[in-house]
This record gives sequence, C-alpha cells and structure tokens, in this order.
Amino acid sequence: MKFGILGNGSWGTALAKILTDNKQVIHWWFRSNTAIRHLLNRHHNPQYLSQVYFDTALIAPSTDKAAVISESDCIIVAVPSAYADETLRGLDTGIFAGKKIISAIKGILPDRNLLLNDLLKKDFNVELENYFAILGPCHAEEVAAEKLSYLTLSGVDEAATRDLAKFFQTDYINTIINEDIYGVQFAAILKNIYAIGAGIAHGLDYGDNFLSVLIANSADEMAGFLRKAGIINAEVGYIDEKRGTNEKETHTNYAASVYLGDLLVTCYSLHSRNRSFGNMIGKGYSVKAAQLEMSMVAEGYNASRCMHLLNQDIHAAMPIAHTVYRILWEGLHPREGFDLIEQELV
Repeated sequence: MKFGILGNGSWGTALAKILTDNKQVIHWWFRSNTAIRHLLNRHHNPQYLSQVYFDTALIAPSTDKAAVISESDCIIVAVPSAYADETLRGLDTGIFAGKKIISAIKGILPDRNLLLNDLLKKDFNVELENYFAILGPCHAEEVAAEKLSYLTLSGVDEAATRDLAKFFQTDYINTIINEDIYGVQFAAILKNIYAIGAGIAHGLDYGDNFLSVLIANSADEMAGFLRKAGIINAEVGYIDEKRGTNEKETHTNYAASVYLGDLLVTCYSLHSRNRSFGNMIGKGYSVKAAQLEMSMVAEGYNASRCMHLLNQDIHAAMPIAHTVYRILWEGLHPREGFDLIEQELV
C-alpha cells in the first residue's frame, strides 16, 4: 500500500510519523518548497512537531498535490476543514478513481457545510465504500512523544477498514475500527464546539465541579443530536466486541473512545486548541484577537455555525452548542451565555 498525505500540519505530521515508524513509504504534499528542503536536510518538519525526526528515505515530499495523489493507493486528507475545499479545487474529477481516501479532518467544510465524503461524492464521484475517517482521542503532541494513544478508523467496508487499521498500529498506537462513518465525523465536529465551551468556562473562572457537569451534559447533548439525526444507536454501556490480531471492533456507541473519549480529552487537555481558543474568549479576547493569537486553527469556531445551520433541519435540543454559537457569531457576552447554560444543566 502506497500512502499519500495532503497536509503538513501537526496532525498530518503525526500520521506521517506513525506510517514511517511502520516503514511505510509516503508521498507527502507540502505547500512550501522551503519546508521540503528543511525536511530533507534536517529530517524534521520546521513548523509542526519539530521534535519528530524522520527517515527521509521513506518520504517523497512534493508541492504537486496531483502528483502525490497519482503516486498513492490511499490518500490521507489532513488539512484543516476550512482549507479542504480550496485544496481539492481544480483537481481532475477522475483523480481519485480506484483509490482509497482517509479523512483526517476533524471538522465540517464551512464554505459548503459538507462533510468531506459528501464533497468527494459531489465533485469527484467517490463512493462511500472507498472513504474512511481516522479519529482519536489522539493529540498530535502525544503521538510525537510516543505516549500510548488510540485511533479509530471508521468505514462501511469492514474488511478494508480492518486492513487499513493495521498500518497505523504501533507500540504507542492502538487501533479500533467501526462502521459508523457519519456518526464519528459528526461527533468529532461537535466535541470541538463543546471544547470551546469548556475553555470559555475555564476563562470565566468556573471550577472543576462545574466543568464536569458541563461536559457530562455536552456528552448527553451530542448523543441526542446523533440519535435524532438517525446516525447511531447511542446506547451507553453496550459494546459488541470482536478481537482481531491488532485491533478491536466496537458496536457503534457514543460512550466509546471515539465519541466520549475524544470529547473528554478535547475539553480537558492543555494540548486542545479548541479549549485554548475558548479560554481566550472567556478571558475577554474577541474572536479575531483569539484567532490571531493562535498559530493553529480551532475547528470548533466554524463548526459552531455549521452545526447551528444543520440543526435547523434536525431540531435536536442543543442549548450548549447553540449558546457557544451565539457567543462566537452573534456577540453574546460569554458571562451572559453561561448564565443561560447554567439554567440548562442537569
């Protein structure tokens, strides 16, 4: 299997580390020739996870994304959701024919309010059977430090998903598979919104007791959206476990690692850019000032608006996510917003 990676940010770099640690040759798309020269000469990405050193004999970097795709059997899309449409725009409509695509995007594409698989179907006629999503709970910084982490690979083709998962299994990565391709993607979008909320609460000087109740209610709210959207059976405590050689398969269940686990780590971890973004909003930064302060994209910002629009059709009860949207997009003062949230928590 020949892998290609589109994107050289922190998550793309972490996935490149995992694959090359498994001695996989990768074709890797960079925006900058300067970054490529730095990688080849000094063996690390100059901007992201610079402590990770690569065996460059296993890497074919290029600024030509069409060439990277052409040379690869499986393409990992690891650009921020806000730039995914731009990254793919202008490519030949048949370029993904016969290839597998793994989304490493943890957000919804804001310009068109679409998941990546829906954009690929519309623009490139990519069938869902050839599309997979790779998700956490897994911060890039902990992958770089080789701290034990869990990755979930989701796809509707169980055999193909299981085969792909093996390429990401290492001493420091355990892999899990499931078939809930829409559920895991929407859960990843929602957890970023709730993490901004958790960060706002921290910036407003709420304590751990309040935060635990906020996150518990966020988990319930997330499960309610997924259930009402008809995406998964959000049944707490039910796991249908099948063990393979290197991975587990779990029944779709929001309490599993890719649902509740990813929500928890994104809300609590100091590595979480969404929590950091929210913390600045809670401390009084404007949205623009917080964006300028951060060097990475907080996916939950655009996601809050996208999910607000999607929920106009779903009609799920989402007071926490809706209030985060109002704070970020409608100018609601964070203190006033959390006065409203306090009244909703149980």
